[in-house]
Amino acid sequence: MRNLHIASAFCALALAAAMPSAATAQTSPSSPPVCEIDRPVRFSGLNWESNLVLAGIERYVLEHGYGCKTSVEIGETLPMLAALQRGDVDVTPEVWPGQIEGAWKKALASGRVLGVGHVYDAGEGWYVPRYTAERHPGLKAASDLARFKDVFADPEDPGRGRIYGCPAGWACGTLNENLLRALGLDRDYSLFAPGSGAAQKAAIVSAYKRKRDIVFYYWTPTSLVGALDLVKLELPPFDQQAYTCMTDPKCAHPVATEFKPNPVVTGLNAGFAKDAPRLAEFFTKLAVPEDAIDATLGWLENEGKEPEDAARYFLRQYGEVWRQWMPADTAARVQAALAKE
Repeated sequence: MRNLHIASAFCALALAAAMPSAATAQTSPSSPPVCEIDRPVRFSGLNWESNLVLAGIERYVLEHGYGCKTSVEIGETLPMLAALQRGDVDVTPEVWPGQIEGAWKKALASGRVLGVGHVYDAGEGWYVPRYTAERHPGLKAASDLARFKDVFADPEDPGRGRIYGCPAGWACGTLNENLLRALGLDRDYSLFAPGSGAAQKAAIVSAYKRKRDIVFYYWTPTSLVGALDLVKLELPPFDQQAYTCMTDPKCAHPVATEFKPNPVVTGLNAGFAKDAPRLAEFFTKLAVPEDAIDATLGWLENEGKEPEDAARYFLRQYGEVWRQWMPADTAARVQAALAKE
């Protein structure tokens, strides 16, 4: 029996030596890539430009470099965070932890969600066009708006001013509502919530082209802030305790503070990351320089294209960036796919 076991062991070793391992097959440039999971990788399609462009970049890489199928689920920030915890989606390309501080901490504490990498740094603020700041030199800080409600008159309620806030349903709506109360502006201003990100952008661009005075919330990186000449209104220095309360819809006594700088991370479902460690490593390494994302979003704005087109623009223009996110053979497959288009 012992000789039979030895013979079997030698046969097994010989067979193993003759067959390439799964890892070797995966990394061989001449073999087609095999995805780590046998279903589509599901992405959160949060409805703003930078997230949609990132999703396009990541989906292209996964499909052509890692041999995966992908899909995208369109939704708002908090519902998509819940979906990420449930495993209904696998990847959220752009998570701003500071904007959804309480909800994000709970998601991480659940053990079902991971925040990986450092995609880029994002920011938020209240802006006016530079021509407005020049017309009204006394308007420098957000608190100064109390003296300028007539300048920003609400067309639906002329006795009040209007601040264009977040699109309806976005998590930043809570921040803006609490900031309005903290500054005592809720007595004189209405916080207008456009129906979508596109409607918000259209209202701002329309006012800007006509040189009309407008005050609005916006975030960076975005093509709009890069394309227009804007002035960011001053806020008190950042205070963590005040900010934490401002992110809470039940904040009873909000105190004004600067928006929190947001190191953007990639959100992964923990089960997905465990089942697909090579993909998780890719998302962990993913980082986009500020000038690259600004230029890509600027191209999107100027060319009037779709986010998927901007994703391919980025991949063609910034090979030195995205090649660092993945093994050389994977990058070669992505490059080959681009060359065929």
